[in-house]
Amino acid sequence: MSESVAPATTPRQSLPRQLATKLGTENIGLLLALVAVIVFFGVLSPRFLSMATFDSVAFQLPELGLLTLAMLMPIISGGINLAVTFTANLCGLTLAWVLHANGGPDASIYAFLLGSVLAVGVGAGSGFVMGPVIAYTGAHPILVSLSMMIFLRGLGEFLTRGADISGFPEFIQPLGHGYVFGVPIPLLILIAAVIVWHLLMTRTPLGFSNYMVGSNIEATRYSGIPTRRVITLIYVLSGAMSGIAGIIMLSRFNSVRVGHGESYVLITVLACFLGGVNPFGGFGKVVSVFLALIILQLLSSGLNLLGASQHLATAIWGIMLVGVMILRWVAGQLTFLRIRP
Repeated sequence: MSESVAPATTPRQSLPRQLATKLGTENIGLLLALVAVIVFFGVLSPRFLSMATFDSVAFQLPELGLLTLAMLMPIISGGINLAVTFTANLCGLTLAWVLHANGGPDASIYAFLLGSVLAVGVGAGSGFVMGPVIAYTGAHPILVSLSMMIFLRGLGEFLTRGADISGFPEFIQPLGHGYVFGVPIPLLILIAAVIVWHLLMTRTPLGFSNYMVGSNIEATRYSGIPTRRVITLIYVLSGAMSGIAGIIMLSRFNSVRVGHGESYVLITVLACFLGGVNPFGGFGKVVSVFLALIILQLLSSGLNLLGASQHLATAIWGIMLVGVMILRWVAGQLTFLRIRP
């Protein structure tokens, strides 16, 4: 008669440990940093903890957030797209051209839809140029995207003569300034984009291939994954997301100019690294980057309420980028010492 063997049971984790496992160490750290920023500026400025402040953040965050999503996939693949802001501006110029060609302030909703499709197409086209050059020639993504950035900036300056383009239909304004059930429309668009990007990175073969390419492109190629096609598609999607950002920027500013959001490139890179993305590729989470974006935007708004110059906020962002690199090096050294026999 055989003896029954009791099934092995795993020890039940405590609620805090379960929460930590589910959220991840990085997300918990970002949430704590978020709380710290809110408490810090809430103490220094009573106006910080007001609906006006959070309303302002909700309208300013989407354009930066969409550009950061455009930067995220190339960085995870081991590359970078320095042309995201000028791609967005040229896409905005494309939409503006279609609207002006169809009546300007009197343009119809159909002209707006056509212009939006063409704008996203222009963004995807810029990525379709960069992707194959990086994938097939082996050129460094920094050089390729920098070249595209210079080209797009020069083309935009040539087409606009450096002037602002304005005069759009009134029905566009709610896209940049309107509400749905009390929630800003641009914020809803950003949240939808974050969800799509999260699903794309965690539930599709492209997302898996993106992480693989960033970890070891040669091993990925030998495993049978078409790395050149993956890299091309990554930059096409990056350009398309820049196009969506360009549409939001047009509706927010009610004008288009080549230099709009030029300083965003630094902040998008900072948000990615602050959100735990490996600068050499292979690791990064969309949700963590989204939390990092909120922290940076709250930091900017808090400094603004204290009367600090926007240039000081930019300087602080730059110092934060250096600090993140140092902390990552320290964490790597501690991990090495812990696992060394």
